[in-house]
Amino acid sequence: MFLEQGRTTSADFPAAPGAPPRVLVLGANGFIGRHVVQALLAQGMAVVGVRRAAPATGAGESGGVTWKHLQLHTLREPGAWREHLQGMDVVINCVGILRQRVGERYEEVHHLMPKELAAACAASGVRLIHTSALGLHEGAKSRFLSSKLKGEQAIQASGADHCIVRPSLIDGLGGFGASWLRMLASWPVHFVPRGATGRIAALQATDLGEAYAVLARLPTLAQQREANLGGERLFAYRHYLQVLRGVEHAEQPVKPALQVLLPDWVSRMGAHLCDVFRFSPFSYGHWILLQRDNMPVPNALPQLLGRAPAPVTHRRTALRDDFRLS
Repeated sequence: MFLEQGRTTSADFPAAPGAPPRVLVLGANGFIGRHVVQALLAQGMAVVGVRRAAPATGAGESGGVTWKHLQLHTLREPGAWREHLQGMDVVINCVGILRQRVGERYEEVHHLMPKELAAACAASGVRLIHTSALGLHEGAKSRFLSSKLKGEQAIQASGADHCIVRPSLIDGLGGFGASWLRMLASWPVHFVPRGATGRIAALQATDLGEAYAVLARLPTLAQQREANLGGERLFAYRHYLQVLRGVEHAEQPVKPALQVLLPDWVSRMGAHLCDVFRFSPFSYGHWILLQRDNMPVPNALPQLLGRAPAPVTHRRTALRDDFRLS
């Protein structure tokens, strides 16, 4: 169910009565997860963060967050989640992998783990907010995309009180893909896939985190089963690179980059090579998405925030500092 665009504000999302909800965030140290945790803490919620690698400070509390170290993809049945859901009001799943690695497969991370988590949430009465992606469709020749779609379908069939969040392209410091795009944008020549004609509704990671915090405070997610999120401005990929470069910078605009259009077969081959050598965020799944519109219809972000989303603009930040945050 979607809220009718243009007729709701943040006041239409009442917070749950009583004490602030206690939230379990899966993938809390990732790009999206970090911004979600910051937004939850800013609104006074109790946060338990789950990360794949053991924290440098060890288990326990750090920065206002109680940390857990779990190999999430190994939790293959609802009963395995029972102890981790005790005392929780909401679970926010920010876990995803760009590429498969030893012990972590798309099917396990994007489909089977969310499926069992949703079943456990349904049994325990815990609300579930799940991070997915725009542009998923049946028949996509990408295991990255097809596994995410199966994860969505499993959650929808679980009976859990859930919301599936689908953000468009996310900008922000410390994001692996966002950092790469800013680096590419800084080059004087851009090599752009000719077929990358889909429109992007890029949004700020801070706005995304705030939207999750609003959803987490809802007493039920029945009114917002799906939340497609994006900025209010649409970009073609080549235009987006120029904006990140700074051609629209109000005070010190820079010269546009020369953009060379690559044939589709070159882009497709390049995507496969990037997957084989695990190089850059460009993958075959992303090549498929670039050929389709990646925009939210309708866009729930303005209603969740109660304001217009922050625009994506050029950032004068040292690239080494940007990547260091990733």
